[in-house]
Amino acid sequence: MGQGAGPARIAIVDDHELVGLAVRSLVDAAAGLVFARHERSVADMVAQPRDADLVLLDLSLRDDTTPDRNVGTLRAWGAHVLVLTSAENPFLIREASRTEALGIARKSAPGDELVAVMTAAAAGEHVPSTEWASALDTDPTLHAAPLTRREREVLSLYASGMGAREVAAALFVSENTVNDHLRRIRSVYRLIGRPATTKVDLYRRGIEDGFVPVPSRG
Repeated sequence: MGQGAGPARIAIVDDHELVGLAVRSLVDAAAGLVFARHERSVADMVAQPRDADLVLLDLSLRDDTTPDRNVGTLRAWGAHVLVLTSAENPFLIREASRTEALGIARKSAPGDELVAVMTAAAAGEHVPSTEWASALDTDPTLHAAPLTRREREVLSLYASGMGAREVAAALFVSENTVNDHLRRIRSVYRLIGRPATTKVDLYRRGIEDGFVPVPSRG
């Protein structure tokens, strides 16, 4: 299901018409999904009021935009993002792994697999993949969990002893938004093999990664 009642709405940003047609065919045949539209750029997608719960984003668009910028724009528009790749550019895959995208999927993946990850991502679930794991394993800059700036802020405040409501007040966001961030933070740590199921676990991960100040002595 999407972010509201009814089927999840799926859109795609891709330079190639055939990719858009292929995704539309998959979505039209899938239960619980409905195709919104296909655009060739993120700018064209967000030029209209949000009509998609999930946007499939081509990793390497020919308009010189970057994954970081594109994912940020789509998230600000209000949609979840799933990155599509042909695995042609490891640098861009690593860049995408640092964004708020919910996962990275190969365009060549079997149709039923793509439908499954679209359904999960449209519901706001993090989607593990070998591409994502490989990006984490091979990127020398990703010693710590690849959390966004806001996620690091949430983790720092929450792990220091605040409750979700207090964190929300401190950051001027809703409590639901804080809880969404906490779910993704836990999901990221689980994906990289460092699960953090409790608040104490999150505190330890924050200390390990430098997101939470080490307590002073004396």
